[in-house]
Amino acid sequence: EIPIFPGVLIIEAMAQAAGILGFKTMDKKPSDGSIYMFAGVDNVRFKRQVVPGDQLEMKVQYVSDKRGIWKFECQAYVEGKLACSATILCADRAR
Repeated sequence: EIPIFPGVLIIEAMAQAAGILGFKTMDKKPSDGSIYMFAGVDNVRFKRQVVPGDQLEMKVQYVSDKRGIWKFECQAYVEGKLACSATILCADRAR
């Protein structure tokens, strides 16, 4: 049996990175009364397995903001090779 890092956790890590970029882009902090909520994921592609000991490098790029829904293009790399890509949607909401 070969252990692998679950894909859902890779997607969660990309969503967390997107939320941080959203806060930085808007120059906000959670203490300002704003929260970024995971709203959806599209176009998920897994290109290689991630195994224990691998280090994931996240790259997140802001794409657009429509009616409070932010869109980000995200990639996760291991040793410079694409492991996963996805479009992450986040909602900016008041607490």
